[in-house]
Amino acid sequence: MSLPQSPLPVPLLRLSEADEAALTDLYIRGTPANTLRAYERDLIYLTAWKAVTFGKPLAWPEADAVALRFVLDHARDLATAPSDDAARQTAEVLMAQGLRRSLACPAPATLDRRIASWQAFHRMRNLVSPFEAPLVRQARAKARRAASRPRQPKSARPITLPLLEKLLATCDNSLRGLRDRAILSLGFASGGRRRSELTSLRLDDIGTEDFAAKGLLWIRLLETKTTARGTAPKLVLKGRPARALMGWIIALRADDGPLFRPISKSGRALPRRMAPDAIRIILTHRLALAGLPADHASPHGLRSGFLTQAALEGAPIQAAMRLSLHRSVAQAQRYYDDVEIEENPATDLMG
Repeated sequence: MSLPQSPLPVPLLRLSEADEAALTDLYIRGTPANTLRAYERDLIYLTAWKAVTFGKPLAWPEADAVALRFVLDHARDLATAPSDDAARQTAEVLMAQGLRRSLACPAPATLDRRIASWQAFHRMRNLVSPFEAPLVRQARAKARRAASRPRQPKSARPITLPLLEKLLATCDNSLRGLRDRAILSLGFASGGRRRSELTSLRLDDIGTEDFAAKGLLWIRLLETKTTARGTAPKLVLKGRPARALMGWIIALRADDGPLFRPISKSGRALPRRMAPDAIRIILTHRLALAGLPADHASPHGLRSGFLTQAALEGAPIQAAMRLSLHRSVAQAQRYYDDVEIEENPATDLMG
């Protein structure tokens, strides 16, 4: 299936072609890159699902019956359904197209995200979403409860200091080693940065004016998942992480452009930025060099590891959140709860 020219379906109302083009451009520029990619994936999935299920393209606005059918088809385990079940047959086609992994019931979060994208497409066209219909809303709530499952961590384990030290020990003084040491150090010590945040950094986002006198580097994040463009506070990097990042900057010998870059087979830093998935590849490589399996941890382990280590060290959660930029105390508290429960005196009542 070919990708749509734009992930935002916005030929809407009675606008001129120029206004439609300007509005589409505004949506694209004003939407985070990760959200755009999610919109595109979801639009492809929704288009394929309706084509297989109803033999028709998406409609704007979509019918309530189609929205209800979408919820019902994704609210049960289709592996136990008979072979002639319509929802199972549709799922098998989508699996053959590489759009669905299995017949298992999708996680509630996956269903919620696809529906949220569908609703967003309706808002872009100034249309009422069919998912606001009372029957569809109730079906969604029941589906979420029926498919509820324990929260799965995004990383097999947090990358706390002991594991981080093992990974850093695999980084030599080659250009690749300097880069990977800087990425891992910055990713952990600056609050547990996400992959997209690391790869979007540019050299002029790093303030080096206090490095010689104080050993500090200042980091400016243009945009994060929880902050709007230009509103993220400056973050500070000090000690070994600051020295690791400065070592990479000096070795890079560049005045502008991306901070972290791909390195060629000949050991030369290329002028383009890295893809977000490159962080996973780097981590997998360093895990292998440390003698650990590839699934031992994932890039999100840097984020969960930072908060877990902060809890282990007794740092106040508010101080940790100023670096991690978590918007919800409840979300950050989960990492602290996992650590603090071990020290809870009520767990030793029977000795």
